[in-house]
Amino acid sequence: MDLILYLIIFIYGIVIGSFLNVLIYRIPKHEDFVTTRSHCMSCGYQLKWYDLVPVASYVVLGGKCRNCHTKLSLQYPMIECLNGLIYVLIFLRYGLSTTSVLYALTASVLITLSVIDFQTFEIPVGFNILIALFGLVHLALDYQNSTTYLIGAVSVSGFIGILILATKGRGMGGGDLKLMAAVGLLLGWKLAILAFFLGCVFGSILHIMRMKITKADHVLAFGPYLSMGILVSMLYGEQLIELYIRTML
Repeated sequence: MDLILYLIIFIYGIVIGSFLNVLIYRIPKHEDFVTTRSHCMSCGYQLKWYDLVPVASYVVLGGKCRNCHTKLSLQYPMIECLNGLIYVLIFLRYGLSTTSVLYALTASVLITLSVIDFQTFEIPVGFNILIALFGLVHLALDYQNSTTYLIGAVSVSGFIGILILATKGRGMGGGDLKLMAAVGLLLGWKLAILAFFLGCVFGSILHIMRMKITKADHVLAFGPYLSMGILVSMLYGEQLIELYIRTML
């Protein structure tokens, strides 16, 4: 029964992942993603329902458009599978709970904003508002610890704000500040600080590797690295903090 349950969760995750691909493509272009039907970006062919089955359609069609046979980006099945996998990990960690639902939805938002930020160097403010709303729901359900979440909203974002002022906007972006304010409201100050620290570590290591291997510019989109830190913190933050305290003592 557990296997069936997590298979259902994975399927649900890849279905949501399919929608994330739509958002990733259309939001930077300011295209409608609610009423406009899915179509091939090369020939405009309107996709049928059997062209939209997550992962499976990509495999059956050999990664090409049914009509014009243009090769489709591997990003589509990768985003779908990544979202499904993270959903399973979250529900394994927190069980069937409101926290799992809020964290899973947050993970989907993080995946979407990461790809958009990586491509455009901009985090759409709507994503930060969504995470903040999830944070308010979490705070309401755990109101006994409301101080933890309220402090979380300013703990990291306040530091980023000071950094932005000190560097006249060159240190970090306003989107990063809003993201960490929203995340702090959702996770609380301990996990928010850990998420920021991990994001800095991921950014330092991975971006230096990108600069060496792909000759990427020294200017980086920090959203993807922050998102990595946030996801790790959501999944394993409590254990990492406990391990750190035990090690220090």
